[in-house]
Amino acid sequence: MAFAITQTCCADASCVSVCPVNCIHPTPDEPDFGHTDLLYVDPDACIDCGACADACPVDAIFPAGALTGPMRAYEDINAEYYAGRDVLASVGPNFHQWAPPSFTRVLPSDFAPLDVAVVGSGPAGMYAVEDLLLHTNARVTLIDRLPVAGGLIRYGVAPDHPATKKIAETFARFHDHPRLRLRLGVAAGPGLADRHDAVIHAVGATEARRLGLPGEDLPGSLPAATVVGWYNGHPDVAAVDLSAERVVVVGAGNVALDIARILTADPDSLAGTPIAPGALARLRSSKVREVVLLARRGPETAAYTRPELLALAARGDLVVDAHDPRIASAIDWTGEKAAWLRGVPRERVDWSAPPPDGRRRVVLRFHSAPIAFRGDTEVRGVAASGPAGDVEIAASRVVRAAGFRGAPVPGLPFDEDTGTVPNVAGRVAPGTYVAGWIKRGPTGGIGANKTCARETVGALLEDAVAGRLPLRRKGLTSKLLGRA
Repeated sequence: MAFAITQTCCADASCVSVCPVNCIHPTPDEPDFGHTDLLYVDPDACIDCGACADACPVDAIFPAGALTGPMRAYEDINAEYYAGRDVLASVGPNFHQWAPPSFTRVLPSDFAPLDVAVVGSGPAGMYAVEDLLLHTNARVTLIDRLPVAGGLIRYGVAPDHPATKKIAETFARFHDHPRLRLRLGVAAGPGLADRHDAVIHAVGATEARRLGLPGEDLPGSLPAATVVGWYNGHPDVAAVDLSAERVVVVGAGNVALDIARILTADPDSLAGTPIAPGALARLRSSKVREVVLLARRGPETAAYTRPELLALAARGDLVVDAHDPRIASAIDWTGEKAAWLRGVPRERVDWSAPPPDGRRRVVLRFHSAPIAFRGDTEVRGVAASGPAGDVEIAASRVVRAAGFRGAPVPGLPFDEDTGTVPNVAGRVAPGTYVAGWIKRGPTGGIGANKTCARETVGALLEDAVAGRLPLRRKGLTSKLLGRA
């Protein structure tokens, strides 16, 4: 019985490195890596050893025959990735061709310990910490301004994805490492660089991308980060008012689907999750009956991934607004992403009417972009485009889930257009480095930060070996190469 990778895959490739027959793809050295919804097991090559399941940090891998309910779809999803692909490379059905070994780092035998500060305890920061502690003799100081470690894992992953949050346990094992000093609830001050040989900034991208629309800043218009932070108990976020019957979410990416799923979930189903207690209490008294996902693109190119759509559709409360004939045509006659919506109910929604009574629901409205937020002292509706003319969707709460961007880091250059710190392979300047979304922009999931952090740590070590790190402490240059 072959294994299959399921919804919570973090794509950090831990499974790839332990597979004895190289049957999990795409691998980090393949072009598709970082561009697929998850990694996939080839059912024809899998030998059912279970090594991948043991190595997975988020419990995403199971025997395909043991999957039940909506999870059964992942047996076919894994197999579909290999349909028509020449992955066996003529070496037999139970083996895939391995790439030749590559050794990208060579450290001198007398390489003396570095003192490195890592700012940010989210995935990018922790992958950098892991690399430094496991593969060098560096001493690491991990700094986070928040009182609880975790970053995106703690405050960004939806509480009903507990398996995804489990990767925090993998990272937490390094918090007690003898060469790590953990400093939480502490802001990284300007003197940090003077006390360390190198500093890696892994501070993420936490600011909302602005839409530039009239009424965007009206009360009742919230960035997605506020809602996500609220239900995850972020200490800087105030409670979210759920007195609106209809909420419009601008965007249809994974974060938008997370928000829609949480706002329309049965509160009892969230009671056993790590949702913030205050958020759960508000959800129990919530008046929200409908969440509208406003998607600029069509179903064939929507921003969400298949696992997130399956998680939402499995509840049976998803509806597609059939306001545009192109939507039905794409779902019924095209393959790939649009076909995922076959079987989801469609109806022509009357936006002049209140949400229907009964159970809560989520409405996907494709080919519709926001034009303006209506209201005088607070949001009262969203004007949105459509093929038959503009419509106004009445809603007193709007969530802007149109993406994130980084914020300037004191003392570092900043590109306002991309919301990132300019860098080359993570190097801002010798001794100063970036990793994660502040380095490359808000792209890629949790696992993408592993290769990103490895590249940054590689640049740092290259500078150290070449003697390019600034003289931060007396005798540092000679100490680095063991010539003190």
